[in-house]
Amino acid sequence: MGSMPSPLFFFFFFFFLFFTIQCCFSSNTSELRALMDIKAALDPDNQYLTSWTTKGDPCSFEGLACNEQGQVANISLQGKGLSGKISPVIAELKHLTGLYLHYNSLYGEVPREIANLTQLADLYLNMNNLSGEIPPEIAQMDSLRVLQLCYNQLTGSIPTQFGSLKKLNVLALQSNQLTGAIPASLGDLGTLIRLDLSFNDLFGSIPTKLADAPLLEVLDIRNNSLSGNVPLALKRLNDGFLFQNNLGLCGSGFASLEPCNTSYQTNPTRPEAYGQGVTGMSREKPETANLRLPCEQSQCSKPSKSRKGPILVGLVVVTVALSAIGLLTFKQYRNRKPKLGTSFEEPEAKEGYRKKGSPLVSLEYTNGWDPLDGSRNFNGFTQDVLQSFRFNLEEIETATQYFSESNLLGKSNFAATYKGFLRDGSAVVIKSISKTSCKSDDSEFLKGLNVLASLKHENVVRLRGFCCSKARGGCFLVYDFIPNGNLLQYLDVKDGDGTVLDWSTRVSIVKGIAKGIAYLHEYKVNKPALVHQNISAKKVLVDHRFNPLLSDSGLHNILTIDIVFGSLKASAAMGYLAPEYANTGRFTEKSDVYAFGTLVLQLLSGKQKVTSSVRLGAETRKYQDFIDPNLHGRFFEHEAAKLARIAWLCAHECPIERPSMEEVVQELGNCNGRP
Repeated sequence: MGSMPSPLFFFFFFFFLFFTIQCCFSSNTSELRALMDIKAALDPDNQYLTSWTTKGDPCSFEGLACNEQGQVANISLQGKGLSGKISPVIAELKHLTGLYLHYNSLYGEVPREIANLTQLADLYLNMNNLSGEIPPEIAQMDSLRVLQLCYNQLTGSIPTQFGSLKKLNVLALQSNQLTGAIPASLGDLGTLIRLDLSFNDLFGSIPTKLADAPLLEVLDIRNNSLSGNVPLALKRLNDGFLFQNNLGLCGSGFASLEPCNTSYQTNPTRPEAYGQGVTGMSREKPETANLRLPCEQSQCSKPSKSRKGPILVGLVVVTVALSAIGLLTFKQYRNRKPKLGTSFEEPEAKEGYRKKGSPLVSLEYTNGWDPLDGSRNFNGFTQDVLQSFRFNLEEIETATQYFSESNLLGKSNFAATYKGFLRDGSAVVIKSISKTSCKSDDSEFLKGLNVLASLKHENVVRLRGFCCSKARGGCFLVYDFIPNGNLLQYLDVKDGDGTVLDWSTRVSIVKGIAKGIAYLHEYKVNKPALVHQNISAKKVLVDHRFNPLLSDSGLHNILTIDIVFGSLKASAAMGYLAPEYANTGRFTEKSDVYAFGTLVLQLLSGKQKVTSSVRLGAETRKYQDFIDPNLHGRFFEHEAAKLARIAWLCAHECPIERPSMEEVVQELGNCNGRP
């Protein structure tokens, strides 16, 4: 038999155990103290964070989530009406991975101590009233992936030290009062995808090093005072490079820029100081506090060699230790409320969230109407597609500033449409549809969502995702935002009072609409043949290049029949509804073709209402009767004749006489808006 361990072994073992337990309790206590200080600064009048109390459990505080060790991992207080400051004590929450304080009225400076949050991945301080300079110490936050400081009143220059944020994906600094040059060091960010510096007062030229950033997809520098040659490498970004309203920029390969000449000089009063930034601040990380041990090694007395009463001592120590372990276990169990682990597969979260999004679970709405919840086959959705399309309610609310009236784009009897911004900074349109307007059968509703998700074409607005929520009583469809509005606003334009589309643009729009409808009508392996049912000038959106995109395609697949029928009155009044519908009550591909014919006549005439004289003029080729006078004769008669003939055939009273959209696309192939 082996010899019994000495009392000295028991003493040191349980001493270490007690010390560990004491550290845990001390950590939780220090976090609670820090949270109380943070609350006092954020909400000095105690109007919004009433659940934050000294006797409470931080893991049950409103807007907080803990990790598996019971440590505060996320603070999610966006849109709460907070009007205080950000306390430097925030730095004591060492395990924080997400800090979401956007859409409030916070003021004061961003505390430099925030740089001590080295595990922080998401920092959202946008849409506040923060002032002062951007702390260069933020560059010490090695885990940072998203940094949103936009829409504040920040001044000074962009810290050159930001080039050391090697994991940064999104840097949003737009709509501040920043000056100075764009640091070339930002080109060192190998993972940077989106950089928004628009609406500031930056000067100098665009660093070539930044243009070569390998993963960069979006660079927005609009509305600054930049000058100099635009690096040709930025042409690869296509629509992702936005540079308007920088009068000093020049360069070849960009349609709206003048070529640079050899005598071109940048503004001499504003130095090209790529290396400038907020300097003089130490980049060394603060030293961690030394833990005070019970005694220094040189001061500890030597242990007694007496072996009297070893069994009794051992039993006493074991009893005390087990009691302490039980207390600690109870505390950990009590803390197991809203946990936030590192996995995206949170089993208790009913709302669901995307794999590519931040691992933030909605803390307020844990139970939602979700027809996908508990389903195994997802009615055609694969698990990967499902995860990539699902948003949670917190993301929808954040994007729309909690459905703010200022973001409302339009409203109807069954839906409200909002503009919003996702966490990656991209602009979206969110259509909020009441649950009572959706098909009551979940399987049919899911089939409809699957149809919407399958539509992928350059002339069809893309569905980014969806969210179903019992708390909000509806379904939310998230689409790409199309910046130039709908086609309706380019009709009935008085010369000089609005944008008059030139001839080549009108021809291009006609061709794009035709391709979009033809795509809907075409059957593909992963997409059913689809009739739009509600084509109109209002449903044709126009991007910044005046490329047309069909909106609400397939929407009828998730709506009740009553809603679809109710939208017909407006279509009939504007002349889009095919005459045979009155007899059959059915939509077909030929009814879409009829609506397309009406759209072509609208574009040719520039009028919202297509009168009988316009139709007759198109049929007889009397250009003065159907060509928009705002063109002042600047059109090509051979193309006008072809478009008039196509419009007349498509809007024929008899559906049999109408061509298919595939035939229309082929017929339009030689039209390009040029002689």
